[in-house]
Amino acid sequence: MKLAILPGDGIGPEIVAQAVKVLNALKLNISMTEAPIGGAGYEAAGDPLPDATLELAKDSDAVLLGAVGDWKYDKLERHLRPERGLLRIRKELNLFANLRPALLYPELANASTLKPEVVSGLDLMIIRELTGDIYFGHPRGISTLGNGEREGINTMRYNESEIRRIGRVAFDIAMKRNKKVCSVDKANVLETTELWRQVMIELSAEYPEVELSHMYVDNAAMQLIRAPKQFDVMVTGNIFGDILSDEASMLTGSIGMLPSASLDANNKGMYEPSHGSAPDIAGKDIANPLATILSVAMMLRHTFNDEVNALSVENAVKTALAQGYRTADIVTDGCKKVGCSAMGDAVVAALN
Repeated sequence: MKLAILPGDGIGPEIVAQAVKVLNALKLNISMTEAPIGGAGYEAAGDPLPDATLELAKDSDAVLLGAVGDWKYDKLERHLRPERGLLRIRKELNLFANLRPALLYPELANASTLKPEVVSGLDLMIIRELTGDIYFGHPRGISTLGNGEREGINTMRYNESEIRRIGRVAFDIAMKRNKKVCSVDKANVLETTELWRQVMIELSAEYPEVELSHMYVDNAAMQLIRAPKQFDVMVTGNIFGDILSDEASMLTGSIGMLPSASLDANNKGMYEPSHGSAPDIAGKDIANPLATILSVAMMLRHTFNDEVNALSVENAVKTALAQGYRTADIVTDGCKKVGCSAMGDAVVAALN
């Protein structure tokens, strides 16, 4: 098995190092090769996605990514900024399905900003379409009108096949869970999502055991805070999924707890934490590596079909939390506050 390791920027190298530590403890036959992306890619090759990095990713069975971005690159031309490398690698690898589980561990119920009775027992999966929508649609850009006023344009666009394939992912996952899918759109005002809803309804006929519901995105944002446990699987487009999955992360106590998987049609995937590069805390050994470690578990499950080791990693995280280990973002009363590296050590110790 070949794994591309792309640490990226900010806290990326620190959290990826802990995930690699866990992989090494499993003693699996995985060949790991590291390459730069994002700001690190720009520094190394003048490109946020260097050709060599892209070729490595294409030649690997899976990709483990840290995070990209740093304020010092904000003044670069848009195509050179770290985030463009992330968008490009998703598109180049055709990683259209983003899976973001939001699971609240019992030990962290008090770390959530919501009341424990609202969030305790939360186990939600958000399926986000990742290679279409307003982030990739054309026409786009900033232009100057005849009167000298500037105008910005982005285009929300989905075709039927794109909607159908992400819908199928959601229904297939729901079949392995509680057989409930909530499709999130804005069909009352956006024709793009009116088509989204039509296709979801048509697709649901192939899954008679799955209960399909629909919700406008503004209501979905409210319901995630009001009663999040009503949801099992949510499926939505790129921009809505970006926002809702970050909102859901706070239900779990910290975005530092949320892993993610971005998959192609054959379950080749890129695995990364849902959070960003946090350059303000980079190098301080205080970042939470658990989202990255849990992303390794998702990689073992979805790409390498290794459910045994996936569960071992997840159980090791549960054990470390039960033993009271906490990074700064999930501190609770009576805990053992540790840094990034020490949290990785705690998971490895639990794994062993």
